[in-house]
Amino acid sequence: MRVIQKFFIASMFMWAVPIAILHAFNHNLLPGTSNLSPYSVTLVSGFLAVISVNVVIAFYIYLAMREPADKHEPDPRFLAEAKASINQTSGEAQQSSQPSKKEQ
Repeated sequence: MRVIQKFFIASMFMWAVPIAILHAFNHNLLPGTSNLSPYSVTLVSGFLAVISVNVVIAFYIYLAMREPADKHEPDPRFLAEAKASINQTSGEAQQSSQPSKKEQ
């Protein structure tokens, strides 16, 4: 459940942060942006928006790598079915490898 929450929050930041950066640059909310040319505002705001998305992705990957690996355990029913399937397959393989009485 926490993984889904982290993914949802990271997804929201990947949308909200770049839009906030573009909005701040286009409405002169940041100091020093009022004396930039329109071309410079577009270039700088776009570059920072792309960088912000990459920072959010990197932070999400960092959080995912910090998840404890031993915390996740497979479903016991799935394990039981997998073991039964392996035992059934290995039993069939052993029977087919032994020569039958008709062949001797």
